[in-house]
Amino acid sequence: MKDKARQALPVSAISSSGGLGKRVKRNWELYLFILPALLYFAVFHYGPMYGIQIAFKHFVPTKGITGSEWIGFQHFERFFNSHYFWDLLWNTLSISFYELAVGFPLPIILALAFNEIRNGAFKKTVQTVTYAPHFISIVVMAGMIITFLSPSSGMIVRVIEAFGIDAPQFLNDPAWFKTVYVISGVWQNAGWGTIIYLAALSAVDPQLHEAAIVDGASRFKRMLHINLPTIIPTITILLILNMGNILGVGYEKILLLQNSLNLESSDVISTFVYRSGLVGQQYSFSTAVGVFNSVINALMLITVNQIAKRTSETSLW
Repeated sequence: MKDKARQALPVSAISSSGGLGKRVKRNWELYLFILPALLYFAVFHYGPMYGIQIAFKHFVPTKGITGSEWIGFQHFERFFNSHYFWDLLWNTLSISFYELAVGFPLPIILALAFNEIRNGAFKKTVQTVTYAPHFISIVVMAGMIITFLSPSSGMIVRVIEAFGIDAPQFLNDPAWFKTVYVISGVWQNAGWGTIIYLAALSAVDPQLHEAAIVDGASRFKRMLHINLPTIIPTITILLILNMGNILGVGYEKILLLQNSLNLESSDVISTFVYRSGLVGQQYSFSTAVGVFNSVINALMLITVNQIAKRTSETSLW
């Protein structure tokens, strides 16, 4: 009787009733494959979270984390009440939204354009040219930008002056720093970002295009009404992830392009954390600023994901 009842149960119910230990023993090869990834996240992501408590302490290295004095939210209050808080927040948000507005749609447009190219050799050449900058390291990229925009010998400056126009001080003028940072980032990463969208476009049913051609739809209309709706879920997921990193402007490239003249617009939260933590050795204070940054990013991720979940069928969870 028990055997007949067990046969009547769904496979999922049988597997869940076996217990975690039995499932691990039965599928130990699969768990062995995932073990390195679990160890990586445990050691390098979850383990260091133990040190977050120094954001609420007056950390003294000789006393250690547990022996340092607990001071609560004093470091957070110091940061929020500082004269540079709003400047840092504005610079970080303005660069992030500027980069999102310019850099996010471009890979979508490139992917739709690449998908329409029928000449194989030309398509591969263009893709290679657009992908190549992604493999240039940040240090080399920053060196190229400084060389191209040098007021004395920069190639781009020379081209602008050849048209009789006075070239601006791109790297010394605070008004130009954000544009230089965003445009150079788009040049480096736009081509690489098309890969995900091209993979999504491969799922388009050719019969839809055939039916649209019979109905007299132009190539642009087919791209607009067939290809674009196919990649909308991918666009939504990537937009959510980008919004979840809205305050996560990387400090490496900004730090390499930063100088005393453009500091007014180039100083962001991540560079401030670097200066106060590693250079100024204010470990507790810099950790508090980093915690604030992470909390805002997490809240943005959750909020945008909930909005996407309510307005569409696509979300992270």
